[in-house]
Amino acid sequence: MSTLPVPAIRITHASKSFNRRAKALDGVNATIAVGECVGLLGASGSGKSTLLRSICGLERLDGKSSAVELFGQPLQTGGVLSPDIRALRRQTGIIFQQFNLVGRMNVLSNVLTGLLPGMPLWRSLAGRFTDAEHLQALQALDSVGLADYAFQRASTLSGGQQQRAAVARALLQGARILLADEPVSSLDPESARRVMDLLHHLNRSQGMTLVVSLHNVTMARRYCDRIIALRAGELVFDGPPLELDDTKLRFLYGSSSEELLTEHDPLDAPPLPLPVSHQTEVLAA
Repeated sequence: MSTLPVPAIRITHASKSFNRRAKALDGVNATIAVGECVGLLGASGSGKSTLLRSICGLERLDGKSSAVELFGQPLQTGGVLSPDIRALRRQTGIIFQQFNLVGRMNVLSNVLTGLLPGMPLWRSLAGRFTDAEHLQALQALDSVGLADYAFQRASTLSGGQQQRAAVARALLQGARILLADEPVSSLDPESARRVMDLLHHLNRSQGMTLVVSLHNVTMARRYCDRIIALRAGELVFDGPPLELDDTKLRFLYGSSSEELLTEHDPLDAPPLPLPVSHQTEVLAA
């Protein structure tokens, strides 16, 4: 008797309120398969960031029926975090629009912080890393095309380079799931394309499950296997990108659809395949 594969992420009745007037999430249900690339779409205030933060346990959901599972293990149930939350979080990397790098530290040191959650307390407080860990961090930087910038202050990097350093930190962490919260919205068009090419490559080459929230529907259609669309905290679409055409988008979002349709599109052509052997050259700043 065959059994269904365990999904990477299972979200059940996800609800969250920050005030009495409106819900940030309103009974969202979704299942995301291992290795899937999902675009999380929605206008400002739709609940995308709240959902991503709930998936990694940075936000606690409301209601007894709300739950999040990662690889079949409960991360949170009824707003109560699992006792294994630290181990589960290590499997989940999250990158933000703001990069969250320490500008005065060099790039290598910023990437090494990805190891801190799994280290003994005394080592994490002392900031001690082994030679092997330094080598792993350099390899992670090389995989995103930043090996030559390892000892440069993070504050001197461009926005796109800082975002790629944040991706390297997640890789060093050993994340099997990567959550990206508006990772390209503050980047110039060329940097945005490079970051999305990198995320797409990691999804395809390493089987990393990717959930990326986006404002740009063209980008979501081009890079993602599936789109989950939220409106005012409710799930209003879940399906293949080509099924979410402009007509349906306007029907779902009304005047707010212009925010998703007219935002500057940095992609003039479909992304080319990114062979591993040419990864560093293609992504070099």
